[in-house]
Amino acid sequence: MSPGLFAGIVAGAIIIAVLAIVAVVMLTSYSRDERRVRQRLTPTAVVPDEFDPQNERPLLTAMVRSGKTLESMVDEHGESARLLLQAGWRSSSARMMWYAFQTVLPLLLAGVVLAYWLFGPDKNKVMYTAFVGFGCAAFSFLIPRWMLRSAANGRRERIKNEVLLFIHMLALLFDAGLSTRQAFASLVRDSRGVLPELGKEFELLLRQLEAGSDTAETLKSLADLMEVPDLTSVLGVLRQVDRYGGEIRQPLMEVLSVIEERRTLDAREKVNLISGRMTVVMVLFFFPSLLIFVAGPAFSAIIRALGDINAK
Repeated sequence: MSPGLFAGIVAGAIIIAVLAIVAVVMLTSYSRDERRVRQRLTPTAVVPDEFDPQNERPLLTAMVRSGKTLESMVDEHGESARLLLQAGWRSSSARMMWYAFQTVLPLLLAGVVLAYWLFGPDKNKVMYTAFVGFGCAAFSFLIPRWMLRSAANGRRERIKNEVLLFIHMLALLFDAGLSTRQAFASLVRDSRGVLPELGKEFELLLRQLEAGSDTAETLKSLADLMEVPDLTSVLGVLRQVDRYGGEIRQPLMEVLSVIEERRTLDAREKVNLISGRMTVVMVLFFFPSLLIFVAGPAFSAIIRALGDINAK
């Protein structure tokens, strides 16, 4: 097979993959817009569930159910549900898109294997096709997990960066005489632009509190879900104050100092690692150049002098 034909096959496979992803996005967006329009036209009507077999979108429903089946095969402990919450993908449309992606990806990789079998080189085709198939099968299960963990870790890092400002705002609100529930209500109402990620979590927390949930248990659930150590420390202080009472500003300032000290130590550790890496770079690249620049003229003079002695 000529290189040009193989490049055309690869380009066609990439185009098909892009079209499939665009189709999934359009189906998800269409279903979301349709559901919103139906809710506006008939507010009291019951909107059908996306996962209902009687749904009007059988293709999207089948893709979602297939994605959930594949996820249950590789996730026996419910890690995906926790990672979806940590990534902030709580809406039905986001979950549908995620499950549909888990269905489309193996199909695309299966198409790559089929294309290699039909148009690949004839020499050792069975062995190479088996290797390609094994790699595609492994990536079809690993790539969604990597993407989900990366999204969850990125959002947790953004939440970690908002904790310091969150502590300062809490201290101001408590100094103004607000209770814990009133402080969270103020954060949700006035600080969504300042605390974008934490604001979303606090909005859900406030809904649970207004529904009658226990404040300490709700704060503990949020801390266990997010798994951000700095946020866990702050919410632990709020739980203790809510349960036993007492002054709140001093414990918050102590937690703030501990977090700042911890981050200072982390920054020093990163600087030490960067210094070690830069030392390796200097030894490999800068030191040889410096040695040539400094010792080169002397070495050339010595060689020239020895050449003159031998000539005599």
